Amino acid sequence: MGAQKQMTFLAKSNATQVQSKKSGVLQVEDLSAYLRTSTMIDFQHPAIQQLVNDKGWRNLNEYEAIGEVYYFVRDTIKFGYNRDDTLKASEVLHDGYGQCNTKGTLLMALFRAIGVPARFHGFTIDNQLQKGAIPKYLFLFAPERIIHSWVEIFFEGQWLDIEGYIIDQRYLAQIQARFADQCDGFSGYGIATNCLAKPSNEWRGQSNYIQRDGIVDDFGTYVDPDSFYGQIGTNLRGIKKWLFRYVLRHLMNRNVRCIRKRGLK
Repeated sequence: MGAQKQMTFLAKSNATQVQSKKSGVLQVEDLSAYLRTSTMIDFQHPAIQQLVNDKGWRNLNEYEAIGEVYYFVRDTIKFGYNRDDTLKASEVLHDGYGQCNTKGTLLMALFRAIGVPARFHGFTIDNQLQKGAIPKYLFLFAPERIIHSWVEIFFEGQWLDIEGYIIDQRYLAQIQARFADQCDGFSGYGIATNCLAKPSNEWRGQSNYIQRDGIVDDFGTYVDPDSFYGQIGTNLRGIKKWLFRYVLRHLMNRNVRCIRKRGLK
């Protein structure tokens, strides 16, 4: 049975046209664009291919493979701030940490590497959800609206939103421990959810989220992040970009590491 599921998964992965569910009506959709490499989605990079082979993700059925890739990016690639949103997937893997945009680039690359169609969905989020993760004394440098994204995958005939990968479980557990009674709307520390105690950030074959409640603007879907950043741009420019890259993000990452290790008082 496992071999049969695996063969079905691989057959779907190699298909360029499939039937998708839209408003309850089956339509033919060409998925080939969502399986390609790009400058940022560089899943042919030796480090990414080595990871995929070592983990054996291609040997699993589709549901299990998606879950394994998802949890790898969520928990092994820690929440943190990279030098730029436009890093290649291989660079994010090398860093070993990231935020919504950079971890999403790696997640897309890994999904495409195992034959799961994946695309980019761009937004902005209110900067208030970053309070706590970004220390108060640095918050004046944060733009009011911050570029945000999640990954969408094509699974069992429909596109699913995948956003729960952003916050690693160890960091999340420290925030939950401090605000244990929160099952109303919660926003802060890189999280925006309607129930902090039980966020919908697990892979169960459905959409999942961890920052959705902070979304302000919706830019729609793109084939890859390269296309989005080429059109919309990134969060910071000029002196603020330089300061973020060489000074501010290191202070932010130190704060995040401290929360992950020691929790909140």
